[in-house]
Amino acid sequence: MDQSKSAGRGSKRRSYRERKVFFTMKAMLVENEQLVLKEVEMPVAKTDEILIKVRAIGINRADLLQRSGKYPSPKGWPAWPGLEVAGTIKSMGEEATASGKFQIGDKVCALLGGGGYSEYACAPYGMVMPMPRNLSFEEASTLPEAYATSYLNLFWEGHLKEGQTAFIPAGASGLASVAIPMAKAFGARVITSVLSDEIAERIITLNADVIINSEKEDTAEVLKREEACGHPVNMSMDCLCGEMLGKSLPYMAEGGYWVVISTLAGIETIVQLRPVLTKGLHLVGSMLRKRSKEEKTLLLNEVVENVWPKIEEGAMKPSVYKVLPFENANEALDILARGENVGKVVLKID
Repeated sequence: MDQSKSAGRGSKRRSYRERKVFFTMKAMLVENEQLVLKEVEMPVAKTDEILIKVRAIGINRADLLQRSGKYPSPKGWPAWPGLEVAGTIKSMGEEATASGKFQIGDKVCALLGGGGYSEYACAPYGMVMPMPRNLSFEEASTLPEAYATSYLNLFWEGHLKEGQTAFIPAGASGLASVAIPMAKAFGARVITSVLSDEIAERIITLNADVIINSEKEDTAEVLKREEACGHPVNMSMDCLCGEMLGKSLPYMAEGGYWVVISTLAGIETIVQLRPVLTKGLHLVGSMLRKRSKEEKTLLLNEVVENVWPKIEEGAMKPSVYKVLPFENANEALDILARGENVGKVVLKID
């Protein structure tokens, strides 16, 4: 055999192997209700997309549902979990480049429909945001999903204004650790609820005005008392619902908005319709994930314009409970499943 031809074929084989390695990455795929690290094809940015080299990943309760097979990624997004990441821009499509918003190497964070549990992730440029100054990648990875969700439900859906009262139950949750300081930073009074005095102690730094220990106190009775004292609830961002929702509605302010974002405490309640009618109350269901790309772009633009300055001036600070290596993704989700965290759990990719 001609050795030069054989060497040429070997060179081609090596070149193909090198290209194959170059165009793959590691991602956490769901198998049998567990996350498993696999090699997958590396994404390529479409014309309106930005490819991000991921440095940190914010963990969300939706990821738990996706791991259990109950919350698949929307059409067009990778099958593995991950709704928010922070990292650096690796490449951009033509439209994304022409927008002039970003440059290669910029530090950014992004809101995703799925696919964040990976070494690289693509996002439409409208869903990519510059990182606030002086934040680490780990801190910035906690911003896109939680801050967009909080802003959406507090202000777009809940119409919260300065001087009003917000009820944000489940005060120890990762989302409440964002929503409570956000409402406070915009001049609202905040009521929250927890399951014990110990948890109440742990969330003191969130600066809620009223913390209800729901093991000792009936939430509706506390809201009734607050109304009598001149502090009726103008809006609620409720991830619990269940029986408490129906019992609490009568003690809202005129024209109040009760925004349902999840149903962790139950999917059924009894609603007294008379207060709904006489007070003109609004019961609203809200899911960020179902919003169009255009709506999310508008929302994120407002978040960067209105919230980022408050972060940079120190009026708000991301709350990171624990940072774990990317390989420990199951351990990170288990922390959420056990309800251990006050603030966000983050995965770090070195």
